[in-house]
Amino acid sequence: MKIAITADPELPVPPRLYGGIERVIDMLVRGLVARGHEVTLFAHTDSDVPCKLVPYSGASSRARADTLRNMLTIARTVIGGGFDVVHSFGRIAYLLPLLPLSIPKLMTYQREVTPASIARGHSLSRGTLHFSAISQWMMADVKHLANWHLVYNGVPMHIYDFVPAVADDAPLVFLGRIEPIKGTHLAIEIAQRTGRRLVIAGNIPPAYQAYFDEQVQPHLDGQRIAYIGPVDDQQKNALLGSAAAFLMPILWEEPFGIVMAEALACGTPVLGLRRGAVPEVVEHGVTGFVCDTVDELVTAVGQFGNLDRRASRERAECMFSDHAIVQAYLDVYRQLLGR
Repeated sequence: MKIAITADPELPVPPRLYGGIERVIDMLVRGLVARGHEVTLFAHTDSDVPCKLVPYSGASSRARADTLRNMLTIARTVIGGGFDVVHSFGRIAYLLPLLPLSIPKLMTYQREVTPASIARGHSLSRGTLHFSAISQWMMADVKHLANWHLVYNGVPMHIYDFVPAVADDAPLVFLGRIEPIKGTHLAIEIAQRTGRRLVIAGNIPPAYQAYFDEQVQPHLDGQRIAYIGPVDDQQKNALLGSAAAFLMPILWEEPFGIVMAEALACGTPVLGLRRGAVPEVVEHGVTGFVCDTVDELVTAVGQFGNLDRRASRERAECMFSDHAIVQAYLDVYRQLLGR
C-alpha cells in the first residue's frame, strides 16, 4: 500500500521531548514501513523517519501564506503519485485540492473537533474524506456529520518496562504540564490527605509560572512532595514504573491523555477524574479507578493495592500499543479502499 501522511509543520517527527501527535505519527510511520508499506511523510524539515520525507516550505500552521505553500506541496506530490490513501494529522485546509478527488482520505483529529469543518469537508469530498478520533468522547457530538472511525492513541511498548510490583511506600506520580486544568494542585491535595509521597514531573509553561509559584512551590519539600522538572523517555519509564499509582485529576475534557497509556504500559494503575477519555482508557476497578470527585480519588488511593499490575500492562498491549494502533489504522485504510 502506498500511503501519504501529513503532519503539522511546526514540530519534527519524532519530537525532541514532548509532543503526543508527533510521537504517534512516528510510531505509525515506523510500523507501516516495518510491514512493507511505502510511506511518504509531509513534515518539519528536521524530522527523522525511515521513509520518504517531503519537508514543508511553510513553517507555521497558522499563517495563511504558509498554509497555501504546504497545501500546494502536498497536492503536487500526491496528484499523479499513485497513492492509495492520504492520511492527515495536520490541517484539513492542506487537503483542499485533494478533497474532490476520488482517492480515499482520512483526517485524524487529536484535539477539539469543529462541526462546521467536518460538514464542509464531508460535502466537498463527496464522502471520500473519512474522519477518525482518538476517543469516543471526541466524536460523540459530530459522529452524525460524516464517516467516523475510532483509533486510540498509543505508545511504543519497547520503551516501557513492565514492573510487576513496587515497594509499599512507592510514591504517587503526577506527570504533565504544570497548569490548573491538569490538576497539579489536586494531586498535591490527594497526596497530603492520604499521607503518600508524591513526585511531580513536567514542564511549566511560561503562562502558568504564577500558578506553580502560588499553588505548587509552597508545598514542595523534596521529601514528601517533590518536583523533578521535565523528563525524557528513559526517565519517564523509570518514574512511572516505580509509582504506586499515577494521578490524573484533570479539570478539562482531555481527548485522550497518552501519559495514561504510558503508565499502564509500566503496570501502574491510573486514578483519574471522570473527564474526557479517562473512562475509556482506564478500566474501573481493574486498571485503576475513575472517580467523580477528589474525595473519591482520596478513597481510591487506599484501594489500588488490590489491583493486579499485570492487568494494566495487558490493557496497554491490547488497546494502546504501537502494534494495536498501526493495525487499527491499517484496518481503516482497507475499509476506505473497500478491501
